[in-house]
Amino acid sequence: MSAAAASLIEIRGATLGYGRHAVLEGIDLTIREGDFLGLVGPNGSGKTTLLRTLLGLQGPLAGSVTRAMREGRPVMAAYVPQRDTVDAIFPLTVRELVMMGRYCHIGVLRRPTADDHARVREALQHAGIADLAGRPFEALSGGQRQRVLIARALASDAPLLALDEPTNGMDLASETNLLALLRRLHAQQRLTVILATHLLHSVAPVASQIAILHEGRLRVGPREQMLTAAVLSEVYGMPVAVEAIGGRLAILPGEV
Repeated sequence: MSAAAASLIEIRGATLGYGRHAVLEGIDLTIREGDFLGLVGPNGSGKTTLLRTLLGLQGPLAGSVTRAMREGRPVMAAYVPQRDTVDAIFPLTVRELVMMGRYCHIGVLRRPTADDHARVREALQHAGIADLAGRPFEALSGGQRQRVLIARALASDAPLLALDEPTNGMDLASETNLLALLRRLHAQQRLTVILATHLLHSVAPVASQIAILHEGRLRVGPREQMLTAAVLSEVYGMPVAVEAIGGRLAILPGEV
């Protein structure tokens, strides 16, 4: 990524939470064009709170959140929720569900145009599920459903793609294929990607930036600086070993 890459979202000195309850404090984070950010933390660490702030769904309790403007509007982010939050008995075909990603462009009480249909076909192709377009969403496997949700997000033409625990419950083959898809979309479609997960090993092979949430604080940096035994042992408060196996990093608990 170029050092001159434009900033899309900047969070400075932020306290994030709900009502008067602070979940995260002292948050400083910049999302730049072309970033692939792995947002990592255990369940309950504040990942969802930070992700909602990045998506513009909630504001900070203190500090500031600044978004780049595109065509007079704040930059748009496409959200891919956990697939378990989407009703599997949706009486929709894959094509119909992906068309939902175009609603922000179609407007109220208007029918999809030829361009909308073309964008949906492109999104299905990019997600590798063009052959599933006419199938019911409820008939798909977990990995296929996750690709449908990614295609729906792609159809929105947003420059930023945010995913919440996309590999939850997947077997090794499905997880590997999904991460390969995200890496390809990042490289070929020039998408900025934020992947939130509690599994550090999921983002280690694909993310260029790693942000780790732990005990209400955020530590962020390039993958090479973050994925070291010294940093991870400090963050998690326990010995952590980082080893190269087959050209990839393995993150293991060290001796206690």
